[in-house]
Amino acid sequence: MKIAIIGTGNLGSSIAKGLINNKSFTSLYLADKNTANVDVYKTEDYVTVTNDNVLAVENSDMVIFALQPKHINAVLESVASKIRDKHIVISVAAGVEIPRIEGIIGNDKNIIRVMPNTAISIGKSMTCIAANEKAQDKVTLAQDVFNQLGTTLVIPEELIQAATVICASGIAFWMRLVRATTQGAIQLGFEAHEAHQLATQTCFGAASLLLESGRHPEQEIDRVTTPSGCTIEGLNAMEHQGLSSALIQGIVASFEKINQIKKN
Repeated sequence: MKIAIIGTGNLGSSIAKGLINNKSFTSLYLADKNTANVDVYKTEDYVTVTNDNVLAVENSDMVIFALQPKHINAVLESVASKIRDKHIVISVAAGVEIPRIEGIIGNDKNIIRVMPNTAISIGKSMTCIAANEKAQDKVTLAQDVFNQLGTTLVIPEELIQAATVICASGIAFWMRLVRATTQGAIQLGFEAHEAHQLATQTCFGAASLLLESGRHPEQEIDRVTTPSGCTIEGLNAMEHQGLSSALIQGIVASFEKINQIKKN
């Protein structure tokens, strides 16, 4: 697959890193007016770093638009005449719905909306995918690419906004929980580097248990809580302070914000 990424900010450069690490292309064009994040890849085989969006589109089969919502209209308009039937157009712009893209390049084009997270740079992304009617038979190709960079789930487009919160914003939510655990460990007497290792590995272990066992979180909680024990004491204290409620409220607030972006 000949791939182009237009927009090489944090997410675009993360996708680029994941693709390059996995050699998931026959050629890769990385295009942006500021290529500082990807200049390191200039010496990679079959990788071209450029300021020319049109050049990137003309030399690709799959074009990934990794742009901020406020920039995507202008960029799409500038390359619309170069997008052919062969192209698979992928947008990772938060809040930008498929009809908005169709309105610029046409509903006769293959358009797929993809929402990964920054863990794509290490091949661990949770990526959600939705396609317009024209691109239904191209979804498998998108999965083939993004499955090399983590795990994919095909969903209706109306759920992409929610997926953005859970998967993309969710990285930040989990980082904050890990940070809090680290701070707690330091308060209990561990050095900062020790606390960080304890928190991150335990978080990784918890997620791995759920993924490999298929069990509900409460089942795993039951395995480590004993009557009158320290674990249930800690869990109850957290819930009294509103841990679950605060997390849910944060998710909902993030969802409401992304819906405001969609309307702009």
